[in-house]
Amino acid sequence: MSEDRITVEELRYISVFNEITGATAFRCIVDNESGKYLFLVKKGDLGKAIGRNGRNIKILGDLLKKPLEVFEYSEDIAGMVRNLLPGVDVLKVDVSERGEEKIVIVKVREEDKGKAIGKDGRNVKRARLVLNKMFGVTKIIIK
Repeated sequence: MSEDRITVEELRYISVFNEITGATAFRCIVDNESGKYLFLVKKGDLGKAIGRNGRNIKILGDLLKKPLEVFEYSEDIAGMVRNLLPGVDVLKVDVSERGEEKIVIVKVREEDKGKAIGKDGRNVKRARLVLNKMFGVTKIIIK
């Protein structure tokens, strides 16, 4: 499943997350660049993880003293890309390998390109971080 080992710190955050939300988190990824915790939860647990009116996210954010984001986990790269880009109509996901590089090319509708990339490339950076940790992806291209 994972290309990268889970740290003790991440295990602690997963435990707290599961206890407070009642949802099952597969992974916690600390995004040092954005200062956020990214949690990947079992399919179908996203609503439970967020809680009514975002209650669970608010409690966890206050407890961990950092903002967090929650996404459904998918065992395949294409499904994970779709989950990491909510609100974006992902038309196609291609994966290619060139030597040591694993590249994901994401085809989106022209009007969704800006949303897929995000302000200052935020969404692409987040997707690259998660896909690198989970699947060893080194580069993401939005077309």
